Amino acid sequence: QVQLVESGGGLVQAGGSLKLSCAASGRTCSSCAMGWFRQAPGKEREFVAGISWNGSFTYYADSVKGRFTISRDNAENTEVYLQMNSLKPEDTAVYYCAADLRQPRGGTYIDDYDYWGQGTQVTVSS
Repeated sequence: QVQLVESGGGLVQAGGSLKLSCAASGRTCSSCAMGWFRQAPGKEREFVAGISWNGSFTYYADSVKGRFTISRDNAENTEVYLQMNSLKPEDTAVYYCAADLRQPRGGTYIDDYDYWGQGTQVTVSS
């Protein structure tokens, strides 16, 4: 079992920045690919960013490319980060961290991931 706990969400004005964190505990996740997804009210959960198990490969949804950066630290327990810059009101959503134990690079589909955090709210005001 892998437990994922997100933090760092909050309220920010458009154009501002936030950094989300995701701490993994339980079964070691240093070999897990990790991803961030988000879900806005009334919409389906969508892929935001992903990172391979060793951090060498990252990929992003077109809507956040150039504004968001995913990174990870496997030094002790695995932590994954999402630096969000130039935030827009349409970035408002609950953001979820996810772990993929099966694919070294992860994926962009919900079914690619095996464990999920509880989510953290990000609200961007105009």
